[in-house]
Amino acid sequence: QVRLVESGGGLVQAGGSLRLSCVASGRTFSRYGMGWFRQAPGKEREFVGRISWSGSNTYYADSAKGRFTISRDNAENTLYLQMNSLKPEDTAVYYCAAASEPYGTVLPGTTNAYWGQGTQVTVSS
Repeated sequence: QVRLVESGGGLVQAGGSLRLSCVASGRTFSRYGMGWFRQAPGKEREFVGRISWSGSNTYYADSAKGRFTISRDNAENTLYLQMNSLKPEDTAVYYCAAASEPYGTVLPGTTNAYWGQGTQVTVSS
């Protein structure tokens, strides 16, 4: 069992920035690939980006590329999503995800990852 807790969401004007955090329980955080997803009202869950277990590789959805940055601090068991140049269409509940197995990769269509409770991001125009 993995417990993930997201924080850092809030209300921000278009063009602004937010930094989301996801704190994971346990002592093996560094062995799991991690990712971020979001779900807007009336929409399906959408992949935002992921980071490998080592932190050496990142991958982003086209909607996030160039604006969002995923990083991790394994010493603090924390995953981050730095969001810059926010747009109203970024409004959604953002979820942290962890791969279901050590060294696993969080894929865009994954359904068996561990999930946090989500944090609301609202971008006003």
